[in-house]
Amino acid sequence: MKEKIRKFMAGRYGIDAFGNFMLGVTLVLIVLSLFLPLFGILAVLSLVFCYYRMFSRNIPKRSIENGRYLFYRQKYFGAVDKRLNRLRDMRTHHIYKCPGCGQKIRIPRGKGMIEIRCPKCSTIFKKKS
Repeated sequence: MKEKIRKFMAGRYGIDAFGNFMLGVTLVLIVLSLFLPLFGILAVLSLVFCYYRMFSRNIPKRSIENGRYLFYRQKYFGAVDKRLNRLRDMRTHHIYKCPGCGQKIRIPRGKGMIEIRCPKCSTIFKKKS
């Protein structure tokens, strides 16, 4: 059975970031359809569009659609993603600014007092990690 599915999907686009987003939208529309029937129609249309993209053989066009989605996602949510990554990174690393040029330097925590050489201007300074 697994092999039959693999053969069927050969040459087809499959799922990507935009497809995952559309499936999430479909799920939200299904929940909203419990209150208003119009959302049920939209949910079915959204699901049909997801399957159309997934089984499509026009890979370059689907790839362009996904690229456009990723561009706009980065444009509107890039700052939020950066902050979340920085918060996750704070557990394992310190970020110091070079006193010479202001370059940010990421140093792992727990190494004690260390000498840091700036990769941009080669200034050496001491900080506690």
